[in-house]
Amino acid sequence: MAQDDKAQDAMNADFDPAALEAFLGGRFGEGQMTLERIGGGQSNPTYFVDFGARRMVLRKKPAGPILRGAHAIDREFRVLEALAPTSAPVPKPVLYHDGDAPLGTPFYLMERLEGRVFHDCSLPGLSPDERRGIYLGMAEAMAKLHAVRPDEVGLGDYGKPGNYFERQIGRWTRQLRESPGERIPVLEAVADWLPQNMPADDGRVSIAHGDFRLGNLLFHPEKPEVIGILDWELSTLGHPLADLGFCSMTWHCSPDEYGGILGLDIAALGIPSQREFLDHYFAHAAPTAPLERFHLVFSLFRFAVIFVGIADRARAGNAASNNAADVAPLAGRFAERAMEIIGGARPW
Repeated sequence: MAQDDKAQDAMNADFDPAALEAFLGGRFGEGQMTLERIGGGQSNPTYFVDFGARRMVLRKKPAGPILRGAHAIDREFRVLEALAPTSAPVPKPVLYHDGDAPLGTPFYLMERLEGRVFHDCSLPGLSPDERRGIYLGMAEAMAKLHAVRPDEVGLGDYGKPGNYFERQIGRWTRQLRESPGERIPVLEAVADWLPQNMPADDGRVSIAHGDFRLGNLLFHPEKPEVIGILDWELSTLGHPLADLGFCSMTWHCSPDEYGGILGLDIAALGIPSQREFLDHYFAHAAPTAPLERFHLVFSLFRFAVIFVGIADRARAGNAASNNAADVAPLAGRFAERAMEIIGGARPW
């Protein structure tokens, strides 16, 4: 690395780049390193790392004190390592390093894949056929993930199996009730509706990504094919319909509500309807129960409570994002969307 580059990297990184370069030299032999920080909003600092001919991505815990159990990058590496031999598209893991030296926190390296990431769900710049292909490719990638049997890839203890939605409702309702902020009556109504309308547990257990959406997928440079499912920080053992319901929120939120497509002319854009998307998923998925109103309402509720937490942190002055105060009102907006589905005001 040139001295100017090292100085710039030292300003952008939360560790000494020279320490990483020395570590990589000890593991891979002599080579030159380049370093670039990416995804500044992610809770786990993430970097592009080139060393010799190796092109990699590094993810690490953030510097400083953190809550116990948070930023569990060892779990991220574990799930990537388990899924790498399967048909689920993930980057190949390279190594996991525990301990504070040399970067100040544990970290892992995975291969860097070349492809496309789409953060705008309306997919500007693509043709209608290309947009349709991207959405159907997303459904197929999710089906591949959920087809993996956790116990067959060493992930049988990756979380608590069974009663997933019951436990999740309890967790997010407790978080809502413990919030010091002003009550949101519509959100409280959704919290009351969920346990009364929860489907019977069918015993289906899969690896649940927890944040399965377009922006966390890497697509082939030219084909509508997912080559990498990214950002496994929230993954656990769960129910496949949790991911499917979460991904389906795209059709029930407007572009100013965290980037949904509600209100757009999706037929003209070439984007499949939610029903077409679901049908495509189930055509490729392992047998599972149908998506019900409950699953979508649960996903909207969970997201609403997340924004309650963002609002709490903004008021306390320790929000991670500079726009936390601006997005905090989304808690009420998502709760209203959930009530629209509960009341039948909009097809789901």
